[in-house]
Amino acid sequence: MRRGPGPLHVALIVLLSYWRKNPIQLFALIIGLSMATAIWSGVQAINSEARASYERAEATLKAQGVATITAKFGAQMLVADFAALQRTGWRTTPIVQGRLRVGNTRITILGIDPLTSTLAVRAIGEKTPANSPDTNISDLQLMLSPAGLAYASPETMAKLSDSSPGNEIRLPVLKSAPNLGFGILVTDISLASRLLNTGDTISRLRVLKAPEKPTLELQRTAPHLAYNAPTNDTDAGRLTDSFHLNLTAFGFLSFAVGLFIVHGTIGLAFEQRRSVFRTLRALGLSLTSLTAALVIELTTLALLAGALGVLFGYVIASALLPDVAATLRGLYGAQIEGSVSLRAQWWCSGLAIVFIGTAVASASSLLKLRNLPILATAHPRAWTMRSINERQIQICAAVVLLVLAAALGLWGTGLVAAFILLGSLLIGFALVLPTIFSGALQLAEVLAANPVAQWFWADTRQQVPGLSLALMALLLALAANIGVGTMVGSFRSTFTGWLDQRLASELYVTAEYEEQARDMRRWLNGKADAVLPIWNVDTEILGLKGQIYGVANHATYRNNWPLLNAIPGVWDRIADGKALLINEQLARRKSLSVGDMLSLAPNNSLPIAGVYSDYGNTSAQIMISSTLLVQLFPQVSKRRYGVRIAPDKAEDLALELKQKFELGDMNVIQQDVIKRESLRIFERTFSVTSALNVLTLAVAGFAIFTSLLTLSSMRIPQLAPVWALGFTRKRLARLELLRALVLAGFTFLFALPVGLLLAWVLLSVVNVEAFGWLLPMELFPLDWSRMAALALVAVCLAAIIPARKLARIPPAELMKVFTHER
Repeated sequence: MRRGPGPLHVALIVLLSYWRKNPIQLFALIIGLSMATAIWSGVQAINSEARASYERAEATLKAQGVATITAKFGAQMLVADFAALQRTGWRTTPIVQGRLRVGNTRITILGIDPLTSTLAVRAIGEKTPANSPDTNISDLQLMLSPAGLAYASPETMAKLSDSSPGNEIRLPVLKSAPNLGFGILVTDISLASRLLNTGDTISRLRVLKAPEKPTLELQRTAPHLAYNAPTNDTDAGRLTDSFHLNLTAFGFLSFAVGLFIVHGTIGLAFEQRRSVFRTLRALGLSLTSLTAALVIELTTLALLAGALGVLFGYVIASALLPDVAATLRGLYGAQIEGSVSLRAQWWCSGLAIVFIGTAVASASSLLKLRNLPILATAHPRAWTMRSINERQIQICAAVVLLVLAAALGLWGTGLVAAFILLGSLLIGFALVLPTIFSGALQLAEVLAANPVAQWFWADTRQQVPGLSLALMALLLALAANIGVGTMVGSFRSTFTGWLDQRLASELYVTAEYEEQARDMRRWLNGKADAVLPIWNVDTEILGLKGQIYGVANHATYRNNWPLLNAIPGVWDRIADGKALLINEQLARRKSLSVGDMLSLAPNNSLPIAGVYSDYGNTSAQIMISSTLLVQLFPQVSKRRYGVRIAPDKAEDLALELKQKFELGDMNVIQQDVIKRESLRIFERTFSVTSALNVLTLAVAGFAIFTSLLTLSSMRIPQLAPVWALGFTRKRLARLELLRALVLAGFTFLFALPVGLLLAWVLLSVVNVEAFGWLLPMELFPLDWSRMAALALVAVCLAAIIPARKLARIPPAELMKVFTHER
């Protein structure tokens, strides 16, 4: 005898039939999960792609896991040092590394000795060392020939082929090496030295074999050098952790906002299926089977939504990655490819987060079902009482989070603590929002002048529990938009003024070689008001990567350079070579202040005479007189200058320079061009944040729409008595629309101080921890008004369809309320 379907199978059919009859709720659930997952998985795809690029670059440039020898702070490493170490028993291979601009593209040149180094061979994916008989001899011969050979990734080769090369650049033959990081060229050390104009200096030595006590032996042989033990740290990954943490925070915020949609939709579906649950239980279905059927239903929907979300996330990542690459290049100098690869880790991350999110969003509804008696599931009052208990739990959680945020604000340190502070503030204020709403609406009800107004406020207060999740989502989105918008606006305003101070010269000129630079200086002496050297060396400053700049004794610096703190007569002390300036980043990270001593060389320490702002830079920086710079670093490149001339003559002089010395457009740049390019990079840097803000606000608007739409049918029993008392359906629809706008307005008023507090944390805490500079906070009321208008428009659009549905509801539907037992 054929057996019928089991109870679990029947329960699944009954439960799934609900979604067939309510396609809008099904759409809201799947789209809510998909949108949340899309933003999260898109962010993870971007982070995954960037970190993969860092790892490839670091594997090439740093030779992770291998000991190195570098020059100590203020010193240089020469070819003679390499020879001296070889004679004393060390086995090392020299490396020259530097940055070079080729047309409009900046690349990293890595020079190696192909006869002693396996570094390049590993980087390009070969299996044998460079001096092995199995190595491609023709490549080795070509690398050592005058023409030269360089390895680069296919993406780098494509980028270089698209760039118009500068007149001074003569690149070698390029060969594809897919394992190399983006923006890196590996070539012979002698060719690299010529390209970078480093003379006989060496960037570092890679240790192949060291004595038993390497530090002690190095101190005896070359005390100006330092032995660095093997390390697996990734400098670029560590430097950009703040940016990726910021993206992850935005992705998680958007995912949380999307979960509000899911939580509300699942909760309303449970509410509307109370009678179904009662009937199934009364027919003998066990609570375990009912719960299992609901879990299977939710898991199936989560799998469908998760797959769609991951696919949409790939699209989002592909659209945003070029801007992310520009951001990382502009803020950190990190090079990443501009395309997204399909990586298993972010696919798995996207699917995992959607299942976790669905479990979190449905947990409270499942617990309600399990803890209520069989027949109680049909009574709204039972669910309402549990909502009151949840409200009390929310208030307790909000108090805990806000106390945690206060503690972190007072005593917390580090970037992770700063982001926990942000999260605690946002979630804490979101949880307390329904309670504040209820209090405000109760006060409005008391102050109402007529019965209609009293009913309106009382009815609005009754809707707060059903709309609380959507309103929390709107609060999070608005607060994030206000906070990030204030931060970006403050940064833009400060950055623009700072550029006007820093870029004081009318022309910036870079010669192709030292002899040309000398000829150019002589030629400019009679044509320009001043020729100011812009010379610098890359070095390590107190364990940080940085640069030392040399400046001339000229009024340009005295009148324009932005100093945050300084002693009297600071520029005279700098000109005499008796003091130095440091940037804000170095001062904050090493707790330095005016008056502290800083060593530039083994026998040269100078006091800090001032601290200057250096926005847009994450590296440490020192300024000394140009004369002292040349004394300490004789090999410093002297090819770049700032030219002061009357602004109306700058364009003509730029043209003469190009013609006289056959310079390219990138060698002679006018001030306004640099400012325009800097501001363009700035705007593109924050375009990713703006895009994520818009996406988050869109998810919040959709949360309002789904909540209003699913609540509209449940509102009929509450509106029917008012209709019976004489209110027209259109008037009720207008009141519903007004109610949505009132709630949105209240939400914005509450979001404004929360967003400003968020902006203060971003500017004064996160920015300092991530970048090392403090930005003044500015207020932008016009932006707030635009945000308020946008929020009201979004909520109005979300409320129009439910209000229109109410205005057209047949009177018979309203009359049915009075015939049903409730």
